[in-house]
Amino acid sequence: MVLIAATVCTKSGKALVSRQFVEMTKARIEGLLAAFPKLMTGGRQHTFVETESVRYVYQPLDKLYMLLITTKASNILEDLETLRLFSRVVPEYCTQLTEAEVLNQAFNLLFAFDEIVALGYRESVNLAQVRSFVEMDSHEEKIYQAVRQTQEREAANRMREKAKELQRERLEAAKGRYTGASHKSFGTGFGSSSMSSSAAISEPMIEKIPTTPVKETRSTRSAMKLGSRGTDADSFVSRLQTEGEKIAPAPTAVAKVEKVPVADQKDVHLRLEERLNLTAGRDGDIQNFELSGLLTLRITNELYGRIHVHVDNKDTRPLQLQTHPNVDKEAFRSEGVIRLKQAQRPFPMNSDVGVLKWRLATAGDDRPPLSVNCWPSEGANGGCDVNIEYELEQDHLVLADVNINIPLPSGNTTLVVHQWEGSYSQKGRTLVWNIPFINKQQKSGTLEFTVTPAIPNDFFPLTVSWTSETSLALLSSHKVVQADDGTPVDFSQEISFHPDKYEIV
Repeated sequence: MVLIAATVCTKSGKALVSRQFVEMTKARIEGLLAAFPKLMTGGRQHTFVETESVRYVYQPLDKLYMLLITTKASNILEDLETLRLFSRVVPEYCTQLTEAEVLNQAFNLLFAFDEIVALGYRESVNLAQVRSFVEMDSHEEKIYQAVRQTQEREAANRMREKAKELQRERLEAAKGRYTGASHKSFGTGFGSSSMSSSAAISEPMIEKIPTTPVKETRSTRSAMKLGSRGTDADSFVSRLQTEGEKIAPAPTAVAKVEKVPVADQKDVHLRLEERLNLTAGRDGDIQNFELSGLLTLRITNELYGRIHVHVDNKDTRPLQLQTHPNVDKEAFRSEGVIRLKQAQRPFPMNSDVGVLKWRLATAGDDRPPLSVNCWPSEGANGGCDVNIEYELEQDHLVLADVNINIPLPSGNTTLVVHQWEGSYSQKGRTLVWNIPFINKQQKSGTLEFTVTPAIPNDFFPLTVSWTSETSLALLSSHKVVQADDGTPVDFSQEISFHPDKYEIV
């Protein structure tokens, strides 16, 4: 099949959106489109017209036509099959089949046309794949955005910590300047009598001096000047140095600065990340199951460079475990301890070091972490009644922000939701069912809705996503000790489990 052009046109032959797939002048395309209405005669039952050079294959769309222009040597059956796909794509992006809506969605239609046909030949794609390609929904992009947001938050936290540290240094510097001034005032005295008289004279001055700075501080605060607090404190200290008085600095300000919130991540931080790729059939059979995990170690204190990490493996499934080449493999096999081959060598500082990988690849009878069962059945008036049920299969898991994405049929459809758990929303041609929390106590739920018109195949494939702070593989680190004397080391641990791809096809 050689497809010359695909066009959405009016019944008078006016082209609204046209995509040509072979080298041809604009005048030639316009001439072919202008000849199309003249070839239409009443009483025709078929949807194609042939001339000496080309074949027109068309399908009415309300007041418009979806028109394909092909060569006469092309296969008419393939032409009709391609036409049906084009006719389903147009209502996918145009909620109303009008000229204004087609012109408004022109770019989306052109992108979709390019996914169906390349260089005049039909690509092996279906409507769901075309929709996915045009949306360009990338899981890698989502991961990149999440990592970038995490880095931005960490940078903001570091900036706050640095600001507090600078403020503390300023207060300590001010305290040092004030202490030097007070020592200088005492050094100018001549004997105990002069010191006592100096102290006696300084008492009323101490009572009078604070009144002016306090008043200035209040007026400065009311003016809301940036950095007024530090400016007032420096001004006050400068006045004291000029007067040569000894007044103890307020300990409360220093105490507030020293109370820096402790971060969750400690000097030794472990991170377990698991990713799942799963494809399941509509009957619940698992067609593809692959779990991959990585344990990374991050040390930020040189005192803990030489440590032993004890890993507990309670999983009875055939996990494929692989340690880093620099890790003592025999110690891990026999004792479950991660340590370096060279005992005197420390782990790298201030970097995430992958020390252990694991993989589980099975299919068939193995249970998925979350089973999703979709039952669409044909109802009255050409519609479908859809029942979807989820159930947590692994009781030790806790899943958060679970999204089950159900595709909806194209065209002008009516959606009525009868029963649901959590919440739902419609985003374009997708019904997003969100369950905030799934655990052992709240492990199942149902969603029931009706779509008219529809057929059962319209609701596949379903995709599932979630976030979790529990791992599917029963691997955990329960102890970290010093390599020299076995002293326990306080550590923090982070667990992340999410699906890269989870589909019910």
